[in-house]
Amino acid sequence: MTTLFDPIKAGDLELANRIAMAPLTRNRSPNGVPTDMGVTYYTQRATAGLLISEGTAITQQGQGYADVPGLYAKEQLAAWRKVTDAVHAEGGKIVAQIWHVGRVSHVSLQPGGAAPVAPSAIRAKSRTYVIDADGNGTFMETSEPRALDRSELPGIIEDYRRAAKAAVEEAGFDGVEIHGANGYLIDQFLRSGSNHRTDEYGGSIENRARFPLEVVAAVADSIGGGRTGIRLSPVTPANDASDPDPQPIFDYVAGKLASYGLAFIHVIEGATGGARDHQQGDKPFDYAAFKAAYRNAGGTGAWMLNNGYTREMAEAAVAQGRADLVAFGKQFIANPDLVRRFKEETELNTPDNTTFYGGGAKGYIDYPALA
Repeated sequence: MTTLFDPIKAGDLELANRIAMAPLTRNRSPNGVPTDMGVTYYTQRATAGLLISEGTAITQQGQGYADVPGLYAKEQLAAWRKVTDAVHAEGGKIVAQIWHVGRVSHVSLQPGGAAPVAPSAIRAKSRTYVIDADGNGTFMETSEPRALDRSELPGIIEDYRRAAKAAVEEAGFDGVEIHGANGYLIDQFLRSGSNHRTDEYGGSIENRARFPLEVVAAVADSIGGGRTGIRLSPVTPANDASDPDPQPIFDYVAGKLASYGLAFIHVIEGATGGARDHQQGDKPFDYAAFKAAYRNAGGTGAWMLNNGYTREMAEAAVAQGRADLVAFGKQFIANPDLVRRFKEETELNTPDNTTFYGGGAKGYIDYPALA
């Protein structure tokens, strides 16, 4: 019987176990540059089969929160290289989550104070994290976005390609995860609630999926499909994401993703950080059908599940073949040695949610490991 602690090959990635650390925004990278504390943070958690970095902006336009890291400046790439070298020295594997937030941003974070961009000029009923005039972190409502012109889309796709290539070749990551979830730019194109376009990137399922699939094609072409993953969240309401019938478009996307030879598909079940049984529309989302759409089209990438999993739930999902990998978030924040704690079935540290976003070492690199 397959267990959480068995090795697995996910595309080109040889992983020591099936436990992944989910991407976790921590807002501790001033000017988009990871610090030496970040080196410690990731290295402490390197026993995970796969570390997925916090969301990392592909451009300043793609940034939606203060003090999140980037992949578009030399100093950012050099700082990430320290992280990846340290993780590799501990025998770990790490991929960069590449991120464009689209409309989930604030003018104070955008180049020249410009409006955030989106598929359509529809403001997200959401909040973002900014630094106020006194230098303190605070949450503010997102700004009114402008709709992207058709002529701008190839440039953003190229930004994804460049960021993926830089992540692997300059920053030393083992691959990337495309952030296609949680109401950010790619997810905004997929969902009818945020995409009211009337050109070839809006309307029909095929049109709404066009931009996300073009991004995947560009990234896979840049670094190889076997080093590329994507994160999707079919029913989450995060950042005002909505669609009255998500099953058809996500099944369509799953089938199309099969042709890229991806390393993994990372699926958030239910509401991100919330109820696993959350649904949009009048019927529950069929995750088994979603996976079958990928497998039946020839998709071979590892299937990673996420959201509210306990050790027992994860063990069952892997043993029953519902998941090849399971990602954990808050447990990894508080338990740098989560793999060992799961294996030995020991008590877990409790995460301090007051230190999740921003700050220093407290709640970041000071959680104790087992003796």
